[in-house]
Amino acid sequence: MKAYEAMAEAFVKEGTTDVFGMMGDANMHWMDALAQRDVRLYEVRHEGSGLGMADGWARAAGRPGVVTTTSGPGVSQLATSMLCASRAGTPLVAFCGETSWGDEGAVQYLDQRRFAAAIECGFVHLSKADQAEEAVQRAFYLARTENRPVMLSAPFDVQTQEFEPGDYIPSHELLPGSRTLPDPSRIEAARELIEGSKRVVIIAGRGARRAGAGEEILELQAKTGALLATTLQAKNWLCDRTEFHVGLSGLFGSKPAQELLQEADCVIAVGASLNHYTTEHGYLYPDARYVQIDSAPNVVMGNGRVADCYVQADAVTALTELNQVLGATRIEGFHTAETRSRLTGWLEAPIDYVNEPGRIDPREAIKVLDAAMPREFDLVLGSGHQTDFGTMLFQRSRQVTSNYGMFGAIGQAPLLTIGQIVATGRPTFVVEGDASFLMHLPEFETACRYGLPMLVVVMNDEGLGAEYHKLGAKGLTQDLAIIPNPELGGVARALGGGGATVRSAAELEAAVAEYVADPRPFVIDVRISREVLSVPYRRLWYGEDV
Repeated sequence: MKAYEAMAEAFVKEGTTDVFGMMGDANMHWMDALAQRDVRLYEVRHEGSGLGMADGWARAAGRPGVVTTTSGPGVSQLATSMLCASRAGTPLVAFCGETSWGDEGAVQYLDQRRFAAAIECGFVHLSKADQAEEAVQRAFYLARTENRPVMLSAPFDVQTQEFEPGDYIPSHELLPGSRTLPDPSRIEAARELIEGSKRVVIIAGRGARRAGAGEEILELQAKTGALLATTLQAKNWLCDRTEFHVGLSGLFGSKPAQELLQEADCVIAVGASLNHYTTEHGYLYPDARYVQIDSAPNVVMGNGRVADCYVQADAVTALTELNQVLGATRIEGFHTAETRSRLTGWLEAPIDYVNEPGRIDPREAIKVLDAAMPREFDLVLGSGHQTDFGTMLFQRSRQVTSNYGMFGAIGQAPLLTIGQIVATGRPTFVVEGDASFLMHLPEFETACRYGLPMLVVVMNDEGLGAEYHKLGAKGLTQDLAIIPNPELGGVARALGGGGATVRSAAELEAAVAEYVADPRPFVIDVRISREVLSVPYRRLWYGEDV
């Protein structure tokens, strides 16, 4: 057996079913060995795009994604997507071919170890053929335990050497049990802190959603009279299970939510890091004491403090024990008719939409999308000014993935969406800006080639929306951020998918209905007014809160 065959077999034993990337001399043998083992290979148009897809796949599947490149330039193309995956804490393995071991004069030579360090990923090197299985095991182990991307760099000549296989032990069999038991004294301290409080807020994060701690959170909310808020990565989770759900905690929260959250005297964070986005640098919870439940070691919060009571444990286990010691505790807290009225009033208030010929108010576009898209269709949100509208205004309970704050890179969300669909098989729609979508336009053809049920909703203001409004706030020339583009519905059809360009709410409803009736690669080019400033931008640049 060759080393590349042993490595392919090890990847399969690690649970690899789908691989994204581009083929070249230095990874083609390994890819062929994977294909012979029934692994699905998704050929992309750019290596960085493939890594973005592997990132989306890993987030949806709950285990390491896999991307592959050839040596040198294939590896260097990974930079931006690798940094995004690293900042998102995504476990994935990048199988990167390398020029022959020690041949620094090769045309495609790159010091891949130094490059990996620069783009914030782990590094495992295959320096001898007899380390083939060990290298794969180590790469996956690091990805799983450190929640980060890891580059497995394999010189071409080492890959093709002979290897004698042994008994391969997949990395997941080396991991400790998934349940981390809480310290009983911490549970007791949390009980005392909670029972001494009157206005409790529970913040549920991505970790709580992944752990499936929904029922335990709702039980705790009932005992404590708490408001339930979420982080961006858990947007709208459980919003259909409680009438005291305030939405997002942070800059993207509604005005009533922000006013209510400032009244909290106790915050219980579950699977949420309480970074500066979630706490708005401490502005939201000025007088609160904190109980933080997380499987990670104690961390400094976004307000520069540490939690008053930190419980390092699995979310389900910790909440079960906390609910048990709270017993018959019942705190009225925020569970009043007055609170309920404040939470629903802003959603029911009429909006004075901008009436611009040939363009839709972006707030109206989001309202149409939220109502017309079935809740079983997943949603991916990108980054940039246009995404602010969806981040705030999508209200229906559905699976939501947000790429906001992950290195601040635009263009990643459609890539994440492709990977997510491959992992789940579910129709998914992504909301992005025009500049973001056009950045990786060739990958829409990839979605068409594989027949993926992806809808790209392009919130098209024909420009760099964030920069347009920042230029205006600073008194600079806004027209510098305007970039006209063709009708993207027609471009989508030319690439082999479906598409429509819409300029009214009625046209948008019709286009969504066409996709829902037959989910397939589809682009809706929504021509939006650039005169509408999002609430977060009003807060940041003008000090307004509406």
